Amino acid sequence: MRVEQQPAFVLHARPWRETSLLLEVLSRDHGRVGLVARGCRRERPHRPRTLLQPLVPLSLSWSGQGELATLGAAEASGPALALSGSALLCALYVNEVVARLLPRHDPHPALFADYLDTLRRLARGESEAWTLRRFERDLLAHLGYGLSLEYDAESGAPLDPEREYAYRLETGPLPWRGPQDGLRLRGRALLALVADREPAAEDLAALKRLLRALIAAHLDGGELRAWHLFGDSPVNPFPARRE
Repeated sequence: MRVEQQPAFVLHARPWRETSLLLEVLSRDHGRVGLVARGCRRERPHRPRTLLQPLVPLSLSWSGQGELATLGAAEASGPALALSGSALLCALYVNEVVARLLPRHDPHPALFADYLDTLRRLARGESEAWTLRRFERDLLAHLGYGLSLEYDAESGAPLDPEREYAYRLETGPLPWRGPQDGLRLRGRALLALVADREPAAEDLAALKRLLRALIAAHLDGGELRAWHLFGDSPVNPFPARRE
């Protein structure tokens, strides 16, 4: 299999053997791909190693079958996104969560578009918290884990913006009855998320706890390194299923 001039971003790069790099790449039409960049750590590589870094829009060509293909041509398709400080940490978190949740060779062109839009929002200095919540919501939806956000899972009634709910992994929002129900948040927080409308700070914090917990549930007990940088590594907050 040979792929030519595919829009892509490097999610992660690490040394491999003496002169090469192993790359995890998010491509537009082929999803997450593992690539070997041979010889790029030599004293005079045939392609600049600085090109094969996160946050640089790339046009990549590769060939091969299986889990790891061989990188051929690599060209920048635009300038690197200018991110620093907390915005850079947010971008690295986005890279890690994509690399951990998205299976290899699972095409998601719409996810690639959302990923690029997220990096651009961070580069423009937009709200980091809201930008991450939107991306987490959309990533889960692209992977088939879309959230139920508009209706009470118990009664089927539309959510009351001022009522408090617990979000259950299996069913969605249920009326909150006490600490045994786990995460608590108001209906207005869930409704803001589905309406793509930035909520108040209190509700944004509740959505952060919810979305991180949902991601943790899909990591099969694993964690993300970026959570430790942010100081919020979730432990399973979902109680046993209530019959």
